[in-house]
Amino acid sequence: MQLPVIDLSPLLEDSTSSAAQAEATKAAEALKTYGALALKDPRIPEGLNEQFLDMLEDYFAQPYETKLKDARPELHYQVGVTPGGREDPKCRSDETCQRVISQLEEGERPETATGPDPKWRFFWRIGETRPSTQFPALNAPPVVPESQDEVKWKKTMNSWGGALHDAGISLTRALALGLGLPHEESLASMVKGGPHLLAPTGSDLTTGEERVGRVLAGFHYDLNLLTLHGRSRYPGLHIWARNTGKRLAPRVPPGCLLVQAGKQLEWLTGGAIRAGYHEVVILPGTLEAVEKTKAQTPNPDAPVWRVSSTFFLHTASDELLAPIPPTFPEDPEKYPAMRCGDYVQRELSTIRLASTE
Repeated sequence: MQLPVIDLSPLLEDSTSSAAQAEATKAAEALKTYGALALKDPRIPEGLNEQFLDMLEDYFAQPYETKLKDARPELHYQVGVTPGGREDPKCRSDETCQRVISQLEEGERPETATGPDPKWRFFWRIGETRPSTQFPALNAPPVVPESQDEVKWKKTMNSWGGALHDAGISLTRALALGLGLPHEESLASMVKGGPHLLAPTGSDLTTGEERVGRVLAGFHYDLNLLTLHGRSRYPGLHIWARNTGKRLAPRVPPGCLLVQAGKQLEWLTGGAIRAGYHEVVILPGTLEAVEKTKAQTPNPDAPVWRVSSTFFLHTASDELLAPIPPTFPEDPEKYPAMRCGDYVQRELSTIRLASTE
């Protein structure tokens, strides 16, 4: 499926122009309808995503024990590496998610996750956080892997993560205009200094368990405000459009990012925009891409890792999550006012990343 393409150029040139307003309206309608859109940002340099994927593929291909040194469980795994088999897919046991699945037609339902996600994850903090917070674990400084060259790692992560961050901030301004919020900065001011994360996943595609339909990341929504994806070298993502209930493999034009709405945006818009559900599974195209990689590699027995080029734009932890007028929820009890950090910690506990104590 081809998602609506939003071009940031008119908004960057003059946000008061009719062309900018048209793109802003299209962005808001796309997220209301599909929960996702394709985003074109002329500021993003070519090649950054490829450099990032090269480095992260090498990182995830390292031995288990080497990577495990970079884990920070005491910080809810919100910086550093999260080992495969640690995170539970939200919808494996959540009653609300199970109801969503049961309402889908049989052929449109996600693959069944029988255990924790096998994927690894690396969280790298992007941008400056606010000078004080009641949620220090959610705003911890980034972790440089012990095995990596610090200068190269920081430059690669900050360059690509910074580009995705800037694209996300610009999109929040477009959404504020398109939704008719009180001010262009209504959303941007709330995410300023938030715990934004460049969040690549790593999935080993040469374990011997590869088959079409194998779950790499089970059916779930994202807890943040917006999720931005660069192109992955291996297909596998499915999304569910809000208006159809159909499982879709989104097609994103070259030079564009895939953007999905997260739960924080749903909260702030009172449900006018809903968080999008998605999964990552092995597809026929995934296996074909693996074979192509092996054929082009001097060592055909070398591991092949699927790396996602993912960025999470977050509301600042101490901001209050509550619907922003003129968006009013049909069911106010569904979106009670609460600090964003409290909400995030609650969600992390349900997927086994934070302690419930």
